[in-house]
Amino acid sequence: MAQPTPAIGRIVHYRVSEAEADAVNRRRQDFRSSRSADGRTGFVGHVGNRVEPGDTFPAVIVRVWDESTVTVNLQVLMDGADTLWATSRAEGVEAGTWAWPGRV
Repeated sequence: MAQPTPAIGRIVHYRVSEAEADAVNRRRQDFRSSRSADGRTGFVGHVGNRVEPGDTFPAVIVRVWDESTVTVNLQVLMDGADTLWATSRAEGVEAGTWAWPGRV
């Protein structure tokens, strides 16, 4: 079976790197520490479950940079109210890369 072609709107799996996990967790902790949610102002902050390096999340391809190297920008759908913008990512199996979902 032929490998799919990356295109805007396609959903892939993204494996979070250690630096990305740290950044997401830091933003979520900053929001909790600020107590911004206590004021009930309607402000939407970074909230969600803890992210660990290597965690895999669904991601939507938002731009294809180079089809020959399969480099894309992604909006990663986190387990929470926020997203992660992963730019210029290559296809692969290690942290910081994306992969096509397996067939069910």
